[in-house]
Amino acid sequence: NRCTKFASALTKQGVGLGSTVSIIAANTPELLEAHYSIPMTGGVVNTINTRLDAETIAYILDHSDAKLLITDSQFSPTIKKALSIYGKKIPIIDIHDNQAIFKEGEGEKIGDWTYEEFLESGEDDFNWSLPEDEWQAISLSYTSGTTGKPKGVVYHHRGSYLMSTGSVTAWNMTNKLTFLATVPMFHCNGWGYPWTAALIHAKVVCCRYIVAKNIYNLIDKHKVTHFGGAPIVLNLIANAEEKDKKEINHKIYVLTAGAPPTSAILEKMDNLGFEVMHVYGLTETYGHVLQCAWNEEWNDRSNSEKADLNARQGVRYPNLEEAMVADPETYTPVPRDGKTMGEILMRGNVVMKGYYKNKEATETSMRNGWFHSGDLAVVYPDGYIQIKDRSKDIIISGGENISSVEVENVVAKHPSVSLVAVVAKPDEKWGETPCAFVELVPEKNATEEEIIKFCKENMAGFKRPKNVVFGELPKTSTGKIQKFELRNKAKEI
Repeated sequence: NRCTKFASALTKQGVGLGSTVSIIAANTPELLEAHYSIPMTGGVVNTINTRLDAETIAYILDHSDAKLLITDSQFSPTIKKALSIYGKKIPIIDIHDNQAIFKEGEGEKIGDWTYEEFLESGEDDFNWSLPEDEWQAISLSYTSGTTGKPKGVVYHHRGSYLMSTGSVTAWNMTNKLTFLATVPMFHCNGWGYPWTAALIHAKVVCCRYIVAKNIYNLIDKHKVTHFGGAPIVLNLIANAEEKDKKEINHKIYVLTAGAPPTSAILEKMDNLGFEVMHVYGLTETYGHVLQCAWNEEWNDRSNSEKADLNARQGVRYPNLEEAMVADPETYTPVPRDGKTMGEILMRGNVVMKGYYKNKEATETSMRNGWFHSGDLAVVYPDGYIQIKDRSKDIIISGGENISSVEVENVVAKHPSVSLVAVVAKPDEKWGETPCAFVELVPEKNATEEEIIKFCKENMAGFKRPKNVVFGELPKTSTGKIQKFELRNKAKEI
C-alpha cells in the first residue's frame, strides 16, 4: 500500500517511463520501498553510495539525468555541498529516520517534503503497471570509480527477476524466512534481496548501522535466519566483544563475497552458529553469480582445508547462462589443472544492459558476446573456479606473475592476522615485489619478520612479501579493501 501511494505521488511530480529517481539512504524501510515504488512508475531507481564525496554525488546526479532526489537527513551536509556543485534545481524528499544518530551539522531537512508528507500526497488506488518489455531498465548503479569517473550500470527487469529466483534456488531459501539487511541496498541493489525477499514472503529486518552489538540484538530479537556481508562484516561478528554477543540457538545462513574469509574467521563463525557460503559476482552481473556449492564429503577436512575449499566460488548460479575461464583474446578455455590462469567471462540474462551513456566502455566489456570481468582465475579438475586476482592486481616480479590473492591467503592463515591486502611495491631490481598490509586480531601481536618467516615456510620464496605494514586497512562502504590507496602507500615506502 505504501509503495503504491508513493508511486502515485511520484507520477504527480512527472516521474514516468525511463525517469531516474536517485536515492541516498541507509538500510531503512524507505530504501526498501523505493525498489518497488520507483519501478511502479516505469522509472529507474538509482541508489547512491552513502559514503561518496560531494563531487562524485554531483557527477552522478548530473550523469544519471536524475529527475528527483530522495535523501536521508543524516547525509545533509554532503548532499548540500553536492547540490551546490550540481547547480541545477531538483525536487528533494527528506527521509528523517528516528534511529539516526546525528553528529554536529547532520539532520537538517533540505527537501521540499518529508518522505511521509510526500507519501500522503499519493492515491491508494493508483493503477500502476508491470513493464511492457522485460528489457526495460529497472535500476542504475554506479561502480565505485576507483580509477576515473564511476560508470553507470543499467539493470533490466528480466535480470533482476532472474537474480531473485536464482538466489532462492542456490541458497535453498524457504518461504517466510527472516532476512537481515546488512548488505547496503545501494550495492547491486543489496544483491537483489529487496526483490528476493518479497518473492518468498520473507520478513526483512533493516539494519541502519553495521555494528556487532546491533547485529546480535536483531538476530536474537527477530530470530534472523539469513544475511549477507563482506568478510569485514564476518570479522566484526566473529571478533565482537563478549558483552556485545548474544547466544544463538538456531542455524543462521550467511553469504559472503569479496576476498575469501580466513580459516580462523570461518571456524569462529561456525562455532557461533553461522553457516557461511562464499559467492562471487560484480555490479555488472547483478551481484553474485558463482557460488562455492559445498560437498558433504568436505565436512571431514581440517578447518584450514575447508577454508581453502571455501575460496573456490566457482559453480555458476542457476540464473547465469554461461561462465568460463579462458584466454580473453582467443576464448580458448584454460585447462582444468588448478594452475593456468585465464579471465572469467560470462553471458546470460543477469549481465547488465550496459554502461549508461558510455558506448565505448560497454562495447569493450561486452566484446564478442561475452562480459569480460577483468578477474583472473583457475579451474580445478572438478570444474570449480577459483579467483586468483584482478588483472590489474597481478604482481610481476622478475618476469614472474604473482597472484596477490594467493599471497593474501597464506598471510591470512597466520594466527595473529585479522585482515590482509597485498599489492605491488616498485622495486629497482625486480620491477615489483609483494607488499602486505595487515590488520591484526585484537590483543594479538606480530612483527614484520614473523610474517615474512611464516610466508617463507608456506610458499615459494619469490612470492613472499618483502615488506609488511601494520594498521587499519582502507575500505569502501561495502567492505572492499581499497587497494589503489595501498598501492600509493607502497610507493612511498
